[in-house]
Order: sequence, then structure tokens, then C-alpha cells
Amino acid sequence: MSRPATPEPLQWLTYVESMCIQHAHGLPQQQVTEQEWVGIGFRLGDIQLVSSLGEIVEILTPPELSGVPCTKRWVWGIANVRGNLLPVMDLQGYLHDTPCKQSRDTRILVVNHNGVYSGLVVDAVLGLQHFKSEFKCSELPGDDKRIHEYLTHGFKVGKQHWGVFSMHRLVLTPEFIQAAV
Repeated sequence: MSRPATPEPLQWLTYVESMCIQHAHGLPQQQVTEQEWVGIGFRLGDIQLVSSLGEIVEILTPPELSGVPCTKRWVWGIANVRGNLLPVMDLQGYLHDTPCKQSRDTRILVVNHNGVYSGLVVDAVLGLQHFKSEFKCSELPGDDKRIHEYLTHGFKVGKQHWGVFSMHRLVLTPEFIQAAV
């Protein structure tokens, strides 16, 4: 359509529409992407673990703690986190009766599941980890039977082997819930 010399409003709109259609770019093609499993990576001793992103509600640097008398050795204490009392547990201490060596990398993973609100001390947080389904494996990393109780599966990417640690399984364990001596 050619541009009208003295356009009537309807002719002008028809011309503009035809020009828009003629010069418009197509919509980008929607690509189907493979689903990825996403979790928070952390280190416990020498083993690399990852927990589902939905199982961890917060990551904290160790706050100031108040001791709690008559509790097991792996209970570090209780912290006031934005008005909520957070019991802080040493995950390494719970699993192996060996306290975590606190360093500047030490972090607390906060879990809130079925009424159990708890902070778990880990050696380091390794950030968000993304895994394609092709890397999923049933083989669990390491030979630590105590940790294997809480692993659901693993991911192998190159030489790295990650165990998927279920925080929900941990906080529902009667032994974990009974922190009093």
C-alpha cells in the first residue's frame, strides 16, 4: 500500500498498519529447556553435599549465641534471629560426635519443617548448584554410613560427586529432635 497524499483518518490508519506489519520482526522462538535440579551446596568435612533449595529457608553467618544447659554436645546454643529463637546445632557434631572446626567460612543453614525450626552449622556454603537430570546417580559419595542415612541420591559431574542431603529427613529424626540430655 502506498502512502496516501491527503489521507483520510481511516486511510492513514490502514497505511500505518500495513507498514507495521511489513516491518515487524517475528516473536522470538520459545525454546524448551531441560529441567535442572537446584540446591544449596555445602561442605561437611571433606564431603560435598547439596540440599534442595526448598529445604533451606536462610543462610546465616554464626550469630551471637546463648548456651542452653542440659543439652547434647552438638547443640551450640540458641540465637535471636529477627525476634525468633533459633536453636543452632552442629551438624558434624550430631553425625560424628566431632565438633565442627569454626572458621570464617562456617555458616548456618536454617531449616523450618513440620514445626522444627533449627539452624545447622556446616563448614562452608558452596552456593547454588545446578544439576541436569543426566548427572543424577544412585551412587552415594564417600563411605560414611552416618551421612548416607540422610542422602537421597547423588549427582556426578566430572570428578565431583555431590550427595543430596535431606534436611527434612534429618529434622524428623527422633534422635535429632531429642537434643536434651
